[in-house]
Amino acid sequence: MSLSLKFDPKTIEHLGVKMYATLPPALAELISNAYDADASEVTVSFLEQNGTPKAITVEDNGTGMSLNDIQGKFLVIGRNRRDEGDIPSAKFRRLATGKKGLGKLALFGLAKEISVETVKDGLRNRFRLNWDALLASADIYNPQVDVEDKKVSQEPKTIIQLTELKRKSPFDLEAIADSLSRIFIVDSNFKIRLKDGKGRVITILEDRRYSNIEQQFTWSEDDLIESDSEYFGKVKIFLATGVTPIPPSSGLRGIALFSRGKLVNAPEYFADSTSSHFYQYLTGWIKADFIDLLDEDVISTNRQALNWDQPEMSKFREFLSTLIARVGQDWRKRRANKKDKDVEKVTGINKEHWFSTLPPDIKTSVEAIVKKMGESEEVSETFAPVVMALYAIVPEYPLLHWRHLHASIKDGVFEYYKNQQYGHAADQGAKLYAAFVRKLAATDKDGVELANFFSFTYDTIARKCSKSPTIPVNDLSTDSLRNVQEGQGALTRGLMQGFRNPINHAPMSAVVPSLISELDCLNILSLVSYLANKLEYAENLSKP
Repeated sequence: MSLSLKFDPKTIEHLGVKMYATLPPALAELISNAYDADASEVTVSFLEQNGTPKAITVEDNGTGMSLNDIQGKFLVIGRNRRDEGDIPSAKFRRLATGKKGLGKLALFGLAKEISVETVKDGLRNRFRLNWDALLASADIYNPQVDVEDKKVSQEPKTIIQLTELKRKSPFDLEAIADSLSRIFIVDSNFKIRLKDGKGRVITILEDRRYSNIEQQFTWSEDDLIESDSEYFGKVKIFLATGVTPIPPSSGLRGIALFSRGKLVNAPEYFADSTSSHFYQYLTGWIKADFIDLLDEDVISTNRQALNWDQPEMSKFREFLSTLIARVGQDWRKRRANKKDKDVEKVTGINKEHWFSTLPPDIKTSVEAIVKKMGESEEVSETFAPVVMALYAIVPEYPLLHWRHLHASIKDGVFEYYKNQQYGHAADQGAKLYAAFVRKLAATDKDGVELANFFSFTYDTIARKCSKSPTIPVNDLSTDSLRNVQEGQGALTRGLMQGFRNPINHAPMSAVVPSLISELDCLNILSLVSYLANKLEYAENLSKP
């Protein structure tokens, strides 16, 4: 049988050479053919000689082609296989990824000499295509047939070998694997293997696509599509954000669209504005097989873009735009929450508890600052140190902290104060001071009598104390220091008579909060702290 390929040479040149001049898209077309042929695996082998590419071989274990298949299907350019009906494959029930019948032109984008060997129903056929001979033909090209319907005891398969390659640079197996992983959503029953001349094999698995991205948050269709949406059950979604911005060079920024497991729209955001930092972190895919079922073909020939002007696709794009915007909002919330948890882990600061201890006016300002930083897309590593610095300035119960109370007084009244028992806190402060005085005076007296332990008699003629105080708060060497000593006694008496005694001789409910507000409490504690600090002089004198 004489095989023939009918064509316009310009068609071959424009749709083959120019569209598939780069390796991954061209290989993707050959891999798609294997998938459509119900193969469970396809192996792409690369042969080099002294670093120069010599051959590419694509072998699959699909159904193979008969001589009639070769002539009526493979060698017909522009054949729309969907015209024959969208029928699932026999073994894996796959729906065809090919539609335009142009993928075979990928062969001429890579090489000048192409050999196709195939086995189906125990019959083997092999033919060759030559680029120069094809262009020299008018409108019909007759490939060279090497083997015709030879009976063999072999399983079905197809082997396509490309030689006289146009590529001059060495093959980068890892880079090719990365590129192919972005073109296919790998079927669990379809393995893609890459092999070099040294026996190295890379199997392209589904997780390869995002293996170099440290994922932080993910979303699926269950998170994003409500049951009443017209797209419920019609799309599969995997969206993720990285811990750090995704490098533009990775080709993974944005959301890729797939139909029937193959790329139909390069990654994008489906948004009018992409100024937000959120888009630098976003990647993922959306599988929408319904795109292939539309009456109008909306997929570009190179499968890099969709016709968004088509009414159904325009509506779908609007849906995707809204969906991505929701993901952006959720990302900011999740990121802020994670920042809070990270800050608590690093600093030990519980943000909510901290805020609850602040007075309303201070809380409003501090909360606004922390919230703004938490929502900021720019603040990340600096967030915890900034919060720690702010916490140092505005700690829990700041009004108490800012009084710089004597340590023993502050510690002793803290439980009362934080529970808003201001009368008890002030009373406890006075009691702690009284206990300090009794200890230094070695007495069991209490109340206003404690003021007497600061009394002294000074002989102005002899210029010395004729009676020294039991508890001196300084060396009494000057009039000013003696005034301070007398003031210590007077203030102690005032504290006991003006505050301590009323508290002790009346129910606490009668004086709190009508007489002892938070401000009153703080003022009393400041006085107590001042008096307690003055006792340190006498305490140091008593030490051996």
